[in-house]
Amino acid sequence: MNPTALQDALNRRTFLKGSAHGFGLAALGSLLAGEAHGGTPFLEKPHHTPKAKRVIYLFQSGAPSQMDLFDPKPGLTARRGEELPASIRMGQRITGMTSGQKTLPVAPSIFQFAQHGKSGAWLSELLPHTRKIVDDLCIVKSMFTEAINHDPAVTFLQTGSQLAGRPSIGSWLSYGLGAINKDLPTYVALTSRGTGRPDDQPLYDRLWGSGFLPTQHSGVKFRNTGDPVLFLSDPAGIDRAGRRDMLDDLAALNSRRHAVVGDPESEARIAQYEMAFRMQASVPELTDISGEPESVLKLYGPEVKRPGTYAANCLLARRLVERDVRFIQLFHQGWDHHGGLPKALKGQCRDTDEPTAGLLIDLKQRGLLDDTLVVWGGEFGRTIYSQGRLTETDYGRDHHPRCFTMWMAGAGIKKGISIGTTDDYCYNILEDPVHVHDLNATILHLLGIDHEKLVYKFQGRQYRLTDVHGRLIKKALA
Repeated sequence: MNPTALQDALNRRTFLKGSAHGFGLAALGSLLAGEAHGGTPFLEKPHHTPKAKRVIYLFQSGAPSQMDLFDPKPGLTARRGEELPASIRMGQRITGMTSGQKTLPVAPSIFQFAQHGKSGAWLSELLPHTRKIVDDLCIVKSMFTEAINHDPAVTFLQTGSQLAGRPSIGSWLSYGLGAINKDLPTYVALTSRGTGRPDDQPLYDRLWGSGFLPTQHSGVKFRNTGDPVLFLSDPAGIDRAGRRDMLDDLAALNSRRHAVVGDPESEARIAQYEMAFRMQASVPELTDISGEPESVLKLYGPEVKRPGTYAANCLLARRLVERDVRFIQLFHQGWDHHGGLPKALKGQCRDTDEPTAGLLIDLKQRGLLDDTLVVWGGEFGRTIYSQGRLTETDYGRDHHPRCFTMWMAGAGIKKGISIGTTDDYCYNILEDPVHVHDLNATILHLLGIDHEKLVYKFQGRQYRLTDVHGRLIKKALA
């Protein structure tokens, strides 16, 4: 660095350090003024009039078997044990877990299907409660993805990339639209462990992380045991006034640091401390379900009063929606059924069928489904051929990215329809393929966002949730 440039740098540094206190107080005042609205959002207003105000995303981690739940193939009953035809597989890759099998025997579902509701949608016998809400659903049977293994597939669905490090969909919404309720996080993640396969694929905090967005846009994970959030209570000897004074001093220090180095995480840190302070008052009230009528609790099933269960999280999701939390995501583990699928799938459906239906019924009777979007599904589908030994009553299924089923309901979604068809082996899509980017583009659209215009510049490139892809699922839009 030449002497003149060095002197200029030193002068700037001296000026900033000398002015840090004044700048810090100004920054703090400005930040806290906007912080009541979750900070300044990227969009001054939505790109178009939104249909949805909030989202509940019921993520079924591990990949539910579409041909055992939503997409029946009765013609395969006579083909049990036959080899999957080469004309159906068409050389598509399969995982290392079944690529070494000598045969790929067709395993028709052993579960019975029937049509339900005015829509006549086909549902498995394992979903007796979903029948009650089937006419509110838009069932998409033609989803497909690019990843064939769990971690990249889940990461892709949540962030639009198979590689870790990108912001999650809830973080994009927090960044784009900001908060509605200043006393609770904009994005909340809830987790539960399924009884179908308790040792299922792990979940990572980065799945609800903000990636390269400021960390104040990260999802806040509520714990499923003990206090939902740590340190809700102040230590002995510290009252609310004392805590307030402490945070004011800490915010001033962080603001001074920001004035010197310009690190946006200093501002994010202030915002997070402020949110934590408010959550000490808002979260205990949120999680206290003692005032819920017994008639409402019954909607969610017998496990609703046990914290950390899928049922309890569904009720908590409704309470979060009532308080205008923008994005709530439930992650329910246990759907990865490489073996023993019939028994394990029954367990998963016992966990989820009644609470899911109860959630939609509860939202609907309160008028909340009119402006809340609900999404249900996993990261990919399962193979029609059996992984491992096939018997009359038992089989397993490997990963299958080429077709799977998800559903949507609520704000802006057409009711009582099915989109897409798959071939006779539930292996390839015949009509209306829907990519993961299309799903994410549609979710953003319903919230008033043009997915091509919600961008963030990082390392010299403009990034977005849908990368350079994504088309609206127009058949799904009301």
